[in-house]
Amino acid sequence: MNPLHAKKARFLMCAAVCVFIYTFIYLKVPLYDESNDQKFRVKRAECGFYPDELCSALFVGKPAAFKIGNFCQKSYQPKALSCIQTSCSCSTVLETLHFITRPLSEEEGNFSLAYIITIHKELEMFVRLLRSIYMPQNIYCIHIDEKSPRDYKTAVQNIVNCFENIFISSKREHVVYAGFSRLQADINCMRDLVNSKVQWNYVINLCGQDFPLKTNKEIIQYIKSKWNGKNITPGIVQPLHVKHRTEVSYREYVHSGVPYVYPAKIRKAQPPHNLTIYFGSAYYILTKDFVEFTLRDARAKALLEWSRDTYSPDEHYWVTLNRLPDAPGATPNAGWQGDLRAIKWKDQEGLSHKGCKGHYVRDICIYGLGDLQWIIESPHLFANKFEAGREPLVLECLERRLRLKVLRQAQVPVQQHWRLQQHSHFNMQLGA
Repeated sequence: MNPLHAKKARFLMCAAVCVFIYTFIYLKVPLYDESNDQKFRVKRAECGFYPDELCSALFVGKPAAFKIGNFCQKSYQPKALSCIQTSCSCSTVLETLHFITRPLSEEEGNFSLAYIITIHKELEMFVRLLRSIYMPQNIYCIHIDEKSPRDYKTAVQNIVNCFENIFISSKREHVVYAGFSRLQADINCMRDLVNSKVQWNYVINLCGQDFPLKTNKEIIQYIKSKWNGKNITPGIVQPLHVKHRTEVSYREYVHSGVPYVYPAKIRKAQPPHNLTIYFGSAYYILTKDFVEFTLRDARAKALLEWSRDTYSPDEHYWVTLNRLPDAPGATPNAGWQGDLRAIKWKDQEGLSHKGCKGHYVRDICIYGLGDLQWIIESPHLFANKFEAGREPLVLECLERRLRLKVLRQAQVPVQQHWRLQQHSHFNMQLGA
């Protein structure tokens, strides 16, 4: 070996060892003196130099990692999405955004899922969500709020144009929080999905602030093993404290440009067909047969019309229909079973969780770095809620962890552009 080359090799090896030691010590040793900024100095470049190591430390709750992570979030630069805001070729879009382009196993290829995704903001969050759940054998209906800015709609359309199995719903709503329009958005997508050529098995609904915790393969195996042929609609008979939602009429109003629903103090008629009203999650996993049933059954149609002036009807509509004994895939005796969403509700603080490390919005936690360990230990399929703009590292870590799991489970050769990261000093610890 050339002496110069040998010296260069020893130098590089030494540098690598130094970086490893620095990283290990920095993340392992707690930094308790938060008031002394001189003891904590991190170069901006280091935030992206060893992201897997930083994420691994955050997942196990190492104190120093939170301090590094918060620093990195302040200097975070959003991913370049200019390609989908201009006229890049579709091959470039698929490669630069790391979409998986073939089924990863025979089991997955033979079990297609349909997704309904309702969005209205945060393009980067939508891209992260879509590529994390995307598989070419699945089908995806995107509902974009009519109130969304034109450039946002254009960017989403540019992505959709590159896929045969992703489309924007044919009818779009001006979505109002807790209003009927939110339920109608899902139904619009369902009408489109049942008319598609893809023979999907189940449909899953998501919002733009959800993120998957399980791989496509794990989701399929969960459905098959625990709910084979059944619908998942967690909920119970409507409790007294929420009966006001369906006992009086609600109207949509707009104040200072902000739409909302408000009780009109008009008592509603009894539910049609003597239906017992249930209360539960707005999220579901439904069989295709059940979806077709809800679109044609007289009771389903009557309940839909009756629900137009109720508060948050998506939280009673699906679960009420799924408790009908003759509905396809019905679960008449089910309760809150179904690990659909990991959510930190404010009123559950001290019971199901130890508090929100991010911040609460409408009593739901917008996750922070300190919530990561709780999230990955959850048995749920998805988690809610995230804000890519405010807590970007939370999503960065979860996405990298998920993609590593996906590729390790793959039973086909892995293409290079499917990977989100280059080789790092040591592998991320996946944990549970």
